[in-house]
Amino acid sequence: MINVAILGSTGSIGTSTLDVIARQPERFCAYALTANKNVERIYEQCVQFSPVKVVMVDEASAHTLEQRLKANAQTSHIQVFSGSQALDDIAADKDVDYVMAAIVGAAGLNSSLAAARSGKRILLANKESLVMSGDLFMQAVKDNDAILLPIDSEHNAIFQSMPEQLTRNGASIDSGNALLLAGVEKILLTASGGPFLSKTLDELHHVTPDQACAHPNWEMGRKISVDSATMMNKGLEVIEASCLFNATADDIQVVIHPQSVIHSMVSYNDGSVLAQLGNPDMRTPIAHAMAWPERMNSGVAQLDIFKVAQLNFQQADFERFVCLRLAYDALRAGGTAPAILNAANEVAVEAFLQEQISFTRIAGIVEQTLEQLSSEAATSLDIILVADTQARIIATGLCTA
Repeated sequence: MINVAILGSTGSIGTSTLDVIARQPERFCAYALTANKNVERIYEQCVQFSPVKVVMVDEASAHTLEQRLKANAQTSHIQVFSGSQALDDIAADKDVDYVMAAIVGAAGLNSSLAAARSGKRILLANKESLVMSGDLFMQAVKDNDAILLPIDSEHNAIFQSMPEQLTRNGASIDSGNALLLAGVEKILLTASGGPFLSKTLDELHHVTPDQACAHPNWEMGRKISVDSATMMNKGLEVIEASCLFNATADDIQVVIHPQSVIHSMVSYNDGSVLAQLGNPDMRTPIAHAMAWPERMNSGVAQLDIFKVAQLNFQQADFERFVCLRLAYDALRAGGTAPAILNAANEVAVEAFLQEQISFTRIAGIVEQTLEQLSSEAATSLDIILVADTQARIIATGLCTA
């Protein structure tokens, strides 16, 4: 039996992971579940999956959950812990085999790192861990013989399309030169273009949070849905791909593909382009990473290519998608620039969701924060976290100005 800890079990990735586990009960056990404050959802998950341990980051929520679990004979055995340190402890728990790192944003960094330092199989859905601490995170994976498997549908597609000799130990390619030696010419990272692909720039000034969260293809949380609408999510994925596959900014090209059927591609020097296709359902990459190097049923319907009928592609417009340009700039700048980018974006997106700023102000706040805060060499986690804090202070000030 493989014990799985799901960091962020009440979110969309977490619930999809539990759906996959429910289809393979003889193989996987939901050993530990974690959440922030969603007591109702995680209580339901505890009743269904009977984990050994549960973590609620919010202490009051942990107390409420513990009382509810004790009142039910079916769940009274479940241990409840609280606080961010408990997240790290669960990620490093000796009885945990796989860690699904699905906490959204910078809040997932420490627990993801704890999993890497404990040599776990990490199913990485928290892209911010790599965006903020890329080199440090990848070094922790290598130093502790952890296995890193990407869950983002695009990076999972790239992983599946890469040469086997580069991925036999997970996504931890030693050098960019390895890509060239394996004949890889370019990584083609697909993007749906979000809900506003056909809108004019003038129309974007009046976008509401609900409109920004109405993604045409994927069911996602509100923060990542806004990131998809601004294309910052794709920018963060460019940085993530650079870390996972040791690629430069010039090695990665974003391709707008509205149907979200081709999840990404790898172009080779012999003229071949390998692609991974499938219905837009996160259970596919989750099942792939959990079963790798084997395959197993994910519960996702087979792709009907006749129903899809046609596939469209176009180049990404940096003038239209300013956040995507800023992400490429941060990747090229290196150091703490990606962490600054991410922090400023998280603050700006939250301000937009609270209707404090307009949709089009998000990119401007991120750009101004990058201009005001110089990048430093990201040689330690402390340096990265300081940059993150400073960026949040600057971005918050810009949102309220």
